[in-house]
Amino acid sequence: MKILAQIARVIVGLLFIFSGLIKLNDPVGTQYKLEEYFEVFATDLPQFHDFFMALVPLALYFSVFLCTAEVVLGIALLVGYKPRTVAWSLLLIITFFTFLTFYSAYFNKVTDCGCFGAAIKLTPWTSFGKDIFLLALILIIVFYRKKFKALPTGIIVVISTVASLGIAVYALRHLPILDLLPYRVGASIPAQLKPSEPLRYLYIFDKGGKEVEFEKYPSDTTLVFKEMVVLNEDAKPKITDYKVWNDAGDYTEETFKGKKLFLIIKNLTDINTAALPDINKLINSVKSKGVEPIVLTSGNSNEIVNFLSAHQLNAPYYYVDATVLKTISRSNPGLWLLKDGVVKGKWHYNDTPEAAEVIELVK
Repeated sequence: MKILAQIARVIVGLLFIFSGLIKLNDPVGTQYKLEEYFEVFATDLPQFHDFFMALVPLALYFSVFLCTAEVVLGIALLVGYKPRTVAWSLLLIITFFTFLTFYSAYFNKVTDCGCFGAAIKLTPWTSFGKDIFLLALILIIVFYRKKFKALPTGIIVVISTVASLGIAVYALRHLPILDLLPYRVGASIPAQLKPSEPLRYLYIFDKGGKEVEFEKYPSDTTLVFKEMVVLNEDAKPKITDYKVWNDAGDYTEETFKGKKLFLIIKNLTDINTAALPDINKLINSVKSKGVEPIVLTSGNSNEIVNFLSAHQLNAPYYYVDATVLKTISRSNPGLWLLKDGVVKGKWHYNDTPEAAEVIELVK
């Protein structure tokens, strides 16, 4: 059993490090997931509504803490730093994660837990199963915690803590080091709106109390339809909710034509207005070089008109769903450059490029 405990230690340590690093790469993504959970709990538990809503503004801090804790605990476990304290800490954090994934799966809420960030998408029940597996391994570690020898490896834990926080701060002040989102540089948005191959379906019917399956829709009218299942899930469109519009109608296809520099304004509540003078200068410069500047927002029409006027941002604005804008840009405001629907550039407001750089990217 001691060998089993050592195997459990290695598996748990590596999985925690991997999971934490993937999420530290994009702490804003984890922030959004935590906000979803807090809002769901506020709705499902009305007696605690104010408590959970009060946690929403703190979601980013929780995100950085939890992601850093995953990495640091995983490293501490592998290097033998305070094994008893680490074992109980791991049990506490996996219990928390298991509760969240069970709640997601059982009540069909927050259907993507973000366990491995944007790198690996897991269904709610798969996420719960993964946490149960980790919980079992961590219980073994807790049971055998006194068998693990404590080693003088505190400096490694300190370095890993500082490095983890450094990754998070960099991602927050710039953009994720590794962009795994569908709107990343080099991605074709029109291509991702279509299936990679024709979708194939399995049609399930009831026939006299027995379940029967067909790969082609049957003509037998006596059959009772039950459900339709996609056989090649991987072929589904990677993007299903990208839509751009204004009061005149749909503008989605137009965004894929020519050279366009989008100013992403997710909301007007926490936007960094100090970055707007440089962005305004960029917009005015590229406009004369054949790059069309466009504002994408989810805000109120009157508010956005007043905002653009107040900051002298001379560009047309269109609406996009707030969730889509959060996925396109992790900063507010953010810049997103497309040429014929292919992403050529993406910038945090702290990294507003020069006009020459933008022009060079869309040549």
